[in-house]
Amino acid sequence: MYSFKNDYSEGAHPRILQALVDTNFEQEAGYGEDRFSIKAVELLKEKMARTDVDVHLLVGGTQTNLTAISAFLRPHEAAIAAKSGHIFTHETGAIEATGHKILSIETDDGKITPVSIKKVLDEHTDEHMVKPKLVYISNSTEIGSIYRKKEVKDLSEFCRKNNLLLFMDGARLGSALCSEENDLKLSDFPDLVDAFYIGGTKNGALFGEALVICHESLKEDFRYHIKQKGAMLAKGRLLGIQFVELFRDNLFFDLALHANKMAEILRDLLTKMNFQFVTHSASNQLFPILPNTLIEELQKNYAFLIWEKIDDNDSAIRLVTSWATKEDKVLAFIEDIKKYLP
Repeated sequence: MYSFKNDYSEGAHPRILQALVDTNFEQEAGYGEDRFSIKAVELLKEKMARTDVDVHLLVGGTQTNLTAISAFLRPHEAAIAAKSGHIFTHETGAIEATGHKILSIETDDGKITPVSIKKVLDEHTDEHMVKPKLVYISNSTEIGSIYRKKEVKDLSEFCRKNNLLLFMDGARLGSALCSEENDLKLSDFPDLVDAFYIGGTKNGALFGEALVICHESLKEDFRYHIKQKGAMLAKGRLLGIQFVELFRDNLFFDLALHANKMAEILRDLLTKMNFQFVTHSASNQLFPILPNTLIEELQKNYAFLIWEKIDDNDSAIRLVTSWATKEDKVLAFIEDIKKYLP
């Protein structure tokens, strides 16, 4: 059984594991005040060419979203997200559990636009409703699309004009930045969003996300919020070591490039076989539409998600490639499709 189910089925890149082993017996301070975490923050600031941002290392994506969004909002304020957005669909109501409603927007491609945000603002006009305050986007999105620079710039300008915060979930930011269709750089984001994070969990790390806070008013006392939400890792060094290894050279981007390359091979070969896709994907997630009979045969040897039923005969599946996906497994998957086709 080979898995295309997600991009965190494997452990971690060998370099990261080796770095953890090599430093295992070194004694360090806890709670992110160790020399590795300090170095990781310095490296990330260098990659962004910014010294005026705050960087915090946290364990996972849901934890980062929960800690950040609950800290950034006042009790009566709400977040706006696409209906496909992770905080709306796959975080067990974590944001709502802190008292903040999520106002959802229907999208075709997983991306939010100023027009769709304005509609939400127009529907929430007084103190008898929650007040929209934060716009949540993810790059890449839950359905594999990516934001282009103009799209993020338009969102940024709209949010600032309407006194909204713009927060970007970057669990798969590596894949987005390494997409052939991407025109954004890591250094662009501090000028465009109020906070975002750089995902390690889905890009070769054992675990870990690097939250970058750009807006000055959101920085104060943030470590208090991290601790209160149970998000402060006592052995913070484990996060620091991993991010040092990912960013001391181009490993982070090399791993994302590999994941995208494997997805590109899948996409090209499936397209040549005349299969349709639910949506255009420019990253490491694909959503091809296959006959149900073919899906049943493939499930005998491969793990993947059934994304949605298209009709009585066909369904869309989600295929996810990762830093560790083997090209021979990708090609074997395609050969098995050919074998099972009439």
